[in-house]
Amino acid sequence: MKNKIKGFWRLVFVAFILSSVSIKAQKKEPFKPTIKWNLSGQFWLRYADLNDGSLINGEPTSSYADVSIRRLRIPISSQVTPKLFLYSIIGGNNYNIKNKEMKLGILDLYVEYSFGRFLEVGMGKSGWQGLNRWNIRSSGTLMGLDSPLFTLNTVEKNDDLGRQYGVWFKGQASRFDYRLALSKPEIITTVPEGEVDFANNRPRLKSSAYVKYQFFEHESNKSAYQVGTYMQTKKVFNIGVGFQYQEKAMSDGDAQYDALSEVAAENYYDMSHWAVDTFLNLPLANKDAITAYLGCYYYGFGENYIRNVGANNITSGGGDDYNGAGVAFPMIGTGASLYMQFGYAFEQAKVLGQEMIIQPNIAIQHSDWDALEQNMTVYDFTVNFMLNGKHSNKISLGYQYRPIYDSTTLKQIDAKGMAILQYQIALK
Repeated sequence: MKNKIKGFWRLVFVAFILSSVSIKAQKKEPFKPTIKWNLSGQFWLRYADLNDGSLINGEPTSSYADVSIRRLRIPISSQVTPKLFLYSIIGGNNYNIKNKEMKLGILDLYVEYSFGRFLEVGMGKSGWQGLNRWNIRSSGTLMGLDSPLFTLNTVEKNDDLGRQYGVWFKGQASRFDYRLALSKPEIITTVPEGEVDFANNRPRLKSSAYVKYQFFEHESNKSAYQVGTYMQTKKVFNIGVGFQYQEKAMSDGDAQYDALSEVAAENYYDMSHWAVDTFLNLPLANKDAITAYLGCYYYGFGENYIRNVGANNITSGGGDDYNGAGVAFPMIGTGASLYMQFGYAFEQAKVLGQEMIIQPNIAIQHSDWDALEQNMTVYDFTVNFMLNGKHSNKISLGYQYRPIYDSTTLKQIDAKGMAILQYQIALK
């Protein structure tokens, strides 16, 4: 009998030990915050035919070759809790012979709280805004040599490289992906003088939204920055629609004078934009892939607004033609635009002893700006060499063909080019 009792208690003891182990095994490990960061840069070797009248350090120059750092990015992110996400980017653009100091700025710094896949709310300085796919794109995954800069329609006017302070709501429900942003643009200090430009008044709230429908694989919405090309890795087809609106964003005179004197010294114009676009990334049966984009845009800045922009411009001087100095052309204005991209990525293969994906592509911006007498069309041709099939080690050879406009007739009188060899590296 005693042996039976002892056996019983042994069984109880073993059962207790096993149950304790089982309970401990079922306990979830405590959440540990994660921190991720990397460093990336884009290096340019460029030769450009400059616009007439361009000056470099006061000396007239018709063509020029230079080396520069187009972009430098140090993104840092942390999943602080299962619901709270912290994100920042330190970096800058256009480190060249004109900009003597390599200044780093905080481009992004924000927090997001997730209520679920259907709703995440963020606040801070960021590129989260609506209108179209390319408002802010991932510079590290571009298909073309450079981003379609005209989609950054307020760049360096009332924003910081496309970023603004604000709050946003984003999420995915079924096949829909949406973002709604409410932001406060930066204060304008320059005064418009007769022609429509950004108003030097109290900045009004800027609202924007973009909704896309995803037919095939879903894209991540963790970041505001959309992928330029997935090559062979993802099957994507989306159609999207969006808008941007800011009351009294533009004027043709001094808003401060009006505020003090109560006399209308200028006309105000609301900024009102809309866009419809579609994006396709399709791996093919032969292990090649195509990437294509088509967007239709309407920019409403106000009467005859137009702006000449030149990427990574090292020149000064007013220029003798309408384009202004350097490599600028009438990139942004009031009116309608079509923008298309098409690229073909060949199957990864060994070339000169190096595994790579070769991807030739073309981009065309065709704009009917109200201020010009003729339509404006610019062409970009690029060939990417993705070493080991990745964007993180990429060589690109590109050529941009831009129109030149007469300052009197506002009609095209010439065209000039710019050739660039770019090396992109990312350390992760």
